[in-house]
Parts: sequence; structure tokens; C-alpha cells
Amino acid sequence: MTHKASSEIPTGHQIINCPVGYFPCGNLSVCLPQPLHCNGIVECENGADEDYCADLHGWPKLIDWYFQQIMRHDAEPYDCLVDVYPENCTCQGSTVVCEEAGFLSVPWFTANVTILNLGCNSITSLTDDLFIRYQQLDTLVLQNNSIRSISSRAFSGLFKLSKLLLSYNQISVLKPGLFRDLHKLEWLILDNNLIRSITQKSFVGLNSLFFLYMMNNSLDHIPNICTILPKLNWLDMEGNNVVSIGKPTFQSCSKLTVLVLRHNKIRHIQEDTFSTLPHMIELDLSSNQIQEFPSSAFRNLGYLQQLNLSHNPINYISLDQFDHLVTLKSLDLDNINIVNIQNRIFKNLGNLSHIYFKKFEYCRYSPHVRSCKPNTDGISSFENLLANIILRVFVWFVAFVICFGNLVVICMRSCITTENRLHTLSIKSLCCADCLMGVYLFFIGTFDVKYLGEYNRHAQQWMESMKCQLIGALAMLSTEVSVMLLTYMTLEKYMCIVFPFSHYRPGKRQTLSSLISIWIAGFIIAVIPLWNKTMFGNFYGKNGVCFPLYSDQFENLGARGYSTGIFLGLNLLAFIIIVFSYTSMFYSIHKTGAQSAERSLFSREVAIAKRFFFIVFTDALCWIPIFLMKFLSLLEVEIPGTITSWVVIFILPINSALNPILYTITTASFQEKLKQCLQNQELHGPKKSLTSTTQMSSV
Repeated sequence: MTHKASSEIPTGHQIINCPVGYFPCGNLSVCLPQPLHCNGIVECENGADEDYCADLHGWPKLIDWYFQQIMRHDAEPYDCLVDVYPENCTCQGSTVVCEEAGFLSVPWFTANVTILNLGCNSITSLTDDLFIRYQQLDTLVLQNNSIRSISSRAFSGLFKLSKLLLSYNQISVLKPGLFRDLHKLEWLILDNNLIRSITQKSFVGLNSLFFLYMMNNSLDHIPNICTILPKLNWLDMEGNNVVSIGKPTFQSCSKLTVLVLRHNKIRHIQEDTFSTLPHMIELDLSSNQIQEFPSSAFRNLGYLQQLNLSHNPINYISLDQFDHLVTLKSLDLDNINIVNIQNRIFKNLGNLSHIYFKKFEYCRYSPHVRSCKPNTDGISSFENLLANIILRVFVWFVAFVICFGNLVVICMRSCITTENRLHTLSIKSLCCADCLMGVYLFFIGTFDVKYLGEYNRHAQQWMESMKCQLIGALAMLSTEVSVMLLTYMTLEKYMCIVFPFSHYRPGKRQTLSSLISIWIAGFIIAVIPLWNKTMFGNFYGKNGVCFPLYSDQFENLGARGYSTGIFLGLNLLAFIIIVFSYTSMFYSIHKTGAQSAERSLFSREVAIAKRFFFIVFTDALCWIPIFLMKFLSLLEVEIPGTITSWVVIFILPINSALNPILYTITTASFQEKLKQCLQNQELHGPKKSLTSTTQMSSV
């Protein structure tokens, strides 16, 4: 399919056209793919691929700048112009700062003060006409006090006040007419108080108010305050308890350009809620409980530049949801699982330069956007199925080690005749299961090579494909059969060592039945998630390596419960059985040795203890990190994909790589048989002095 150029930039009289998914290097006639822009690495000769990467769209972040301005009293090189002020305050020009001075009430100052900072004191109340004599006051800072009550006439006479800071107090009520004399007030900062409700009467007199900041209060409703605040430009209501908003809420807010409603409890947004906000530049509705937007929710926002809808339980977005946002430059959809995502949703966002998704593979649906985050899920990247070169190299190395080691053991066990043929059959079966893990890694490496340099174009299709499902089922089959075989072999040896004189010795038929049952059980465990998509969803396609190691809050309950049952149920139980059994076996051997007069038993016990330790240690090294990851995922702790990739490529295959060594190559009996085979002569093995010690030589 041929695409028209989506990115172009004029250079002199020449226009650089780049195909979809590529963007120019500034004024150079070079186009780079989307993943190489804003990735922290300079690819263009002129460095243009790393220019303008910061998302500064929407309203400028003025709060920090503003606070810096009003606190710059120490930089003013003026002598104090205020005749009377407390001795534990500082004065420069007409600015007086009394921070952390221990005041319990507002002290006395000369009337010509213009900036008064009384922050970080212990003032509890503001009484009538408290500031009436300071009619030249421009800025009043009362933040970080303990103000509980404010008289309705506390700010009387402050006709020139432009900035009032009342944050971090204990204000619960704004009395009607409280600000009636503050006709010139532009900034009203009331964040981090206990205000439960506001009415239009609360803001009477604020004819010039530009910025209203009420973050982290307890408001559950926003009245139509714009009829009283005709010049309101910036409204920040973050961190309150607002449940719903509708068209009446912003009926008269035609001059509003910034609306921040993040971290509320908004569930419903009525039709045409924002239709009266034609000059809106930034809208933040993140971290609410919105499940779906009306199709016309953003219809009249023709000047909107920044829209943040992240961290809402939205699963479906209308195909024409953003069609009217022709000027939008930044769109945040982080932590939203978009089940119907497709290119059509973002088709009309021609000016979009920054977009944020929950999954990096979603970026393939917005190839015309220069900066798309995240660049990787820790496992895969834009370019490759495996995110970094270490993973891409070691997946082949680990796969080769596993397959080579297990195939060698299978061949050697087949060529060398041993007395315990049933045990050999179990070992060969274990090697076959472990070898499947190597085959799984070879497949992952192969598809990594297949999608080299363009993985993101195929990511979604790959994870939903039957190939990914079958490869994931193969890894699950290998893992579970290996775990069950190790448990079976451990219990078998446990009975022989701890109860050496019992009559329990599995015969050929019983051994074959057990091994076949284990393989059937493993096959059933692996394929069950493939039978019912409704219950399990895309069980194996949660990541690029197709292994269902962890779950997230959007995962189907069936899939979440099933994977938890396997990893924290069956596998954890098997691990506990193995640890307990080997501990009991060593104790039994030690107890038997203590009753014997042979000194050589001590060295044999040490050797057996070392083998037991390494068997249990490698099992713990493999499974404890997996148990921890699964447990943390149940607690909804975010697990970086980088950790998952290392677990799947390095930690999970540990047992598959080491089992041939631990259960075959290092055993004394196998080494003796190997020597006999190589030398073509009969050599007598060491005398058997203890039943339990002899039996352990073939573990």
C-alpha cells in the first residue's frame, strides 16, 4: 500500500517530503523513522532529531515562575522603605518577609508595604478589617499557616491586591462576600485546604480574577462560577471529589483557556460539556473514573493544544472522537487499554507532535506523530522484538546451551547402559521437556531476526497471532512438565532414601504411566488458555516473548486466576516439596552416617550435601524471582518490562540449562559408566557400604 508523504519541511526553495512514519532532519534532505526522533541519541548530522522534543504545548507552566518572582525580594538592591516592621522580619524596598517568624497573629506594619509574606507561621484566624490600612498591598502571602476561620471583612480595603496565597491552611468555608473589595485580584491560590463547597457568592467582587487554584480540597461539585468571574482564564480543581460535570458547569466560561480536573472522581461527562469553551488550550481529565466520552465531547475545542485523558478506565474510543481537534499538539492516553485502536482514530490530528500510550505497540497506529511514547515496554522496542543487543545475542546463546546440553545427555543416556533404566527414562524425559525451552528461545530469536528494524509495524499482529500463542504454549508446556518431573523424581528418591527398607519401588509400568500422565497434564495446562478466548483473552500475547509471566489490572479475571494458580499454586507447591524432600534426604543420610564407623562417610556426606545444595539453590534461583513477580503483580505493583525480559531469557531457563549437569553429568555412577564406555574395559566402581549412599549416586 502506498502512502502519501506525511511530513514535509521547506529548505530554501525545496520542500522535503518524507513517507508516513518518517520525519525530516530539520532543513536537511534526510528522513529518519519515528523511533529515532527524540530517543536521546543524535542521528541527524545537525542534531535536529533531538530538537523540540520537550512537550511544552498548552498553557505555559507559570506557577513555578510566579513563585520565583514573588520570592525574589532578596535580589532587590533597594533599601527598606517600610518604617515599621517586626525585628524578626526582613525588608527590601517595600517588600517585607516574615517567614517562620513564629507569629500567632498578623503583626503591625507601615501602610506603604506592597508585598507582605507571612508564610510558615502559626496564624489561626483573620479578623475584620485586619488589612484595611494596607491599601497599597499588591501581594499577600499567607500560605503554610493554621488559618481556620476568615472573617467576611478580613480583606476589606485591599483594592489594589493582585495576588493572594492562602494554600496549606485549614480553611473549610469561603464566606459570601469574602473577596468583595478585591476588584484587582488576578491570582487566588487556595490549594491544600479543607474547602467542601463553593457558590457564586463566594467569589463576588473578583471581577479581574485570572487564575483560580483550588487543588487538593474536598469539593464534590463545581458551580457555574464564571458568571461572577468574567475574566477567569485558568481553573485548576485537581485532587477534589467532583463526580460529574455538565454544560451548566462552564456555561459562561468563554475565556477559559486552561481547565485541570485531574485526580477527581468524575464518572460522567454530559453532552456538550465543553461546547462553551471555544478558546480552551489545555484540558486535563486524567486520573478520573471516566469509562466513555460522548462522541461530541470535544466538538467545539478548535484551539485545543493539549489533551490529557490518561489513567481513566476507558476501553473504547469513538473513531471520530478527536476529529474536531485540528490544532491538537499533545495527546496523553497513557494507561488506557484501547480495545478498538486503529489509525482512523488519529487520522485528522495533523498537527499532533506528542502522543502517549499505555503500550508502545500502539504507536504503529499514529505513524504521523513525531514523538510517541513509550519507546519500549522493556521487552521489545520500536525496532526489535527484543529491546537490546544483550537480549538478542543471549537468547541464541542460552537456547544453544539448553538444546546442546540436553541432547548430549539424551544421546549419552541412550548409548550408555545403566542398571537403573527407569531412572534413566525419567532423566531422558526431563531432558526432552527442558529441550523444548531451548526450542522456544530459538523461535523467539528467529522472529526477532524476522522483524529486525521494523518490529513495531508488526507488534500487535504478532502478539495476536497463532504463532505467538503456540510458542507461548510450548514454553508453558516445557516449564510445567519440567517442574512436575523434578517433583516426581524428587519424591521417588525421597522414598528410597528416607525409607530404604520399604517395599516401594516403582516398576516399569508405573513409571511409564507416571511420565505419560505428567506430559498429558502439562499439555492440558498449556492449551487450556487457547480454548476459550472469552475467558482467557490473549493469554500468551501480553508481550513480545509470548510468555504469561505477570498480569495487569486490565487482564481477564479468568487469565489472571489461571496464571496465578499455575505460578503461585502448582509451581510454588512443587518448589516447597523439592526443598523439603532434599532437606529430609540429607538429614537421613547424615543420621545413617553417624551410626557408621567408616570415616569415608564424612567426605561422602559433604559431596552429597554439595549436590543437594546446588539442586535446591538452582531451583530457588529460578523460581523465587518468578514467585515474587507474580505476587507483586497481584498487588498491582507495576513491574518494568525490562525485568520480565531478563526473567524469561535468563532466569526461567536456568533449570533447563543446568538440569543435565545436576542430574546426569555430575553423578558418580554416570561418570563411571562413561569412563567404562570410553576405555572399552570393565572397571569396578567403589564398594557400596551404605544402602542410602549407593542409591544417591544416581540422583
